[in-house]
Amino acid sequence: MAWVCLLIAGLFEIVWVIAMKYSDGFSKLGPSVATFVAMWLSFSFLSYALKTLPLGMSYAIWVGVGAVGVAIVSFTWFKEAMTLGQVICIALIVIGIAGLKLMSKS
Repeated sequence: MAWVCLLIAGLFEIVWVIAMKYSDGFSKLGPSVATFVAMWLSFSFLSYALKTLPLGMSYAIWVGVGAVGVAIVSFTWFKEAMTLGQVICIALIVIGIAGLKLMSKS
């Protein structure tokens, strides 16, 4: 269950970063509220996962899921440019996340 919570925490990290983009510097109420709600949910799920999973590994996975997810959304939804080198680096993050999961004892 902790792993599921960690994944959900990472997904909510993606949500809050996208909502923050739409908040236009917290000048729009709806996206600003969505940002803080998604942050709270992300931190809550991360906190639950940390009850049983190691801190360093959990934090690295949480940040990695968020970073990869936001990069993918930026490329697909916001039509931001992405170079081959950036794609390779994102793939390395995914490999690192998978490696941390595979090498964990939990």
